[in-house]
Amino acid sequence: MAEPIDSALDLLRRLNPKDVKKNVDNIIELNPSLEEELLESVDIPLSVKRCSSTKRDFLCCDYNRDGDSWRSPWSNNFEPPIEEGITPSERIRKMEIKANEAFDVYRELYFEGGISSVYLWDMDDGFAGCVLLKKSVKGGSWDSIHVFDAQDRARTAHYKLTSTVILSLGTESEALGGLDLSGNMVRQIEQDMAVEDDGSHVANIGKMVEDMELKMRNLLQEVYFGKAKDVVGDLRSIPPLSQTNRDRQTQREMISSMSK
Repeated sequence: MAEPIDSALDLLRRLNPKDVKKNVDNIIELNPSLEEELLESVDIPLSVKRCSSTKRDFLCCDYNRDGDSWRSPWSNNFEPPIEEGITPSERIRKMEIKANEAFDVYRELYFEGGISSVYLWDMDDGFAGCVLLKKSVKGGSWDSIHVFDAQDRARTAHYKLTSTVILSLGTESEALGGLDLSGNMVRQIEQDMAVEDDGSHVANIGKMVEDMELKMRNLLQEVYFGKAKDVVGDLRSIPPLSQTNRDRQTQREMISSMSK
């Protein structure tokens, strides 16, 4: 007999990815004991909270969550406030501040809006973290989640990056009808890079995330949009059916006259 968590994940794979957040909430309501495992295993669109200290929005995920509260990267405080929440060490927090400043510039240049948040935490042989980016537009959203760990070595560091992009787009009109394009893509890479100081870590992570996002955007354009264009083109024609039939009749007549 399958374990409940395996059955839940198997069910989620068969449901519309656009509704993953609602489906996860419904499964947790049916079986609250699966909450922690589901939140750790399933990528859902990022939610947004407002930092009460800085009045800036930040993104929420399992990596800045402590119970029912989330840590703001801008103030290092939890929303809503809790006692003795888990925060990074002083060294890691300084890197976290620099990383948030860097990716805030990246967000504005590449996304021209949206929200970014970076969270770092300590590990025995280095540190780990995640870079979150979200851009919402009418009818859809782009959520990217980049989780990495950095293992310190002599003058170098070994980075392992796992990137997930959650794309949701939809449109509906009387002329075209409804179209929903939703799904996610996961890619992973490992790389050794030179390190001089903690600032090098921020630059290295920034380069890896930038390169990965570019590759994944190109793949999404090819896989999602290219395939959708081919399918729609095969299923429906833009000209009216009467015009299409006249064109076909003209084509048949030309072929018939040429054969004679």
